[in-house]
Amino acid sequence: MAFKGEADFGVAGRDEWSYAPAVGVGPLRFGMTVDEVVEAAEALGRTKVSDGARDHALFSPTWKIEIRRRESAPSSPAITTYVSQAVGLFCIAADAVCGPQVVYDGIPLVGRDLSELESDAIAYAEAMNVHFRYTPEGYAGPDDPGIVMRGQLVGAVLRSRPLFMVTRDGANTEWDSIPSEEHRLNESTA
Repeated sequence: MAFKGEADFGVAGRDEWSYAPAVGVGPLRFGMTVDEVVEAAEALGRTKVSDGARDHALFSPTWKIEIRRRESAPSSPAITTYVSQAVGLFCIAADAVCGPQVVYDGIPLVGRDLSELESDAIAYAEAMNVHFRYTPEGYAGPDDPGIVMRGQLVGAVLRSRPLFMVTRDGANTEWDSIPSEEHRLNESTA
């Protein structure tokens, strides 16, 4: 099945990573410690580890690890990961501009114009007789509890920034597990 706009979102320049539900994305595996994430990211680029926001006392301390490509020009992190003290790596966010391409059953998820991604999700669901789902913000994506679609403003276009997740400590679902930094992310990156 061919999808609209594939040439429009820079697939040729992106690494391609695989996604395995409840296991991980690319070389990153859910449950990894901060040190394991940094070690896995060494081949990808530079890492920066910082404390995550402590907006909810019920969650154990969290670290945010930003992974930037090895380039001479400064860029946004290609991947941002979130590691909880209690459960390890629980969230992997792929940047709409710099992140690797991750495909879900033939549908490219990263850096897509969200309206085109919605059209493709609907066409896929109809063709395969499966479901798709919308986020509370209205973003369409696969009907997979481990994928939460987010929007990232790139210039004047809202592009897809998928979060690949497992439930963190103290949360009931992946929706409850979204790091507060990802709720606030919607600034322009181009």
